[in-house]
Amino acid sequence: MLIKSSEYIISSPGYLHCPKPDKPEYAFIGRSNVGKSSLINMLCHNDKLAKTSSTPGKTQLINHFLINKEWYIVDLPGYGFAKVSQAQRKKWGKMIEDYLRKRESLMNVFMLVDSRHSPQKIDLEFVNELGKWHIPFCIVFTKSDKENQRTVSLNIKSFLDKMRESWQFLPQHFITSTVKKTGREKILQLIAACNNEFENY
Repeated sequence: MLIKSSEYIISSPGYLHCPKPDKPEYAFIGRSNVGKSSLINMLCHNDKLAKTSSTPGKTQLINHFLINKEWYIVDLPGYGFAKVSQAQRKKWGKMIEDYLRKRESLMNVFMLVDSRHSPQKIDLEFVNELGKWHIPFCIVFTKSDKENQRTVSLNIKSFLDKMRESWQFLPQHFITSTVKKTGREKILQLIAACNNEFENY
């Protein structure tokens, strides 16, 4: 898939404020500091699209980016590390859950997991939530260039093995590096296939 254009459209405080659900959309979510903005920018060949920050927890709303005037990438707030109050975290949690469960045009969730670390409880819990809510998703292992390949492979295997303990079928997964542009074509191929499904729906 060729990305000809990508533009920021709107930041919404809830799914009811999002753009009209007449185009397929793909949500990106993960722990704070997992490299979400960098991945979105890499996919779109646009370094200025999603704001990258060294301060985790910068994304606090549902951000829509229109790609090729035909479909949306949706940047959701990270979970976990951000230094916010319990009340604020609860509010974000409700906003994210409502969006994921009620947004009619959501085709797929790309759940980002940092490949430099062994399986984290918070990521596994979120994966299980997605399963419980019957939301289609893939796992994107990020930052694969930031650690030696043996460690990355072991961490990915451990994560998938942990999932196998309670999952009969595992979702598709991608291994990415925003520096080397690894995984870009495969993710865009999946999006292209889902776009076709949306048109024929």
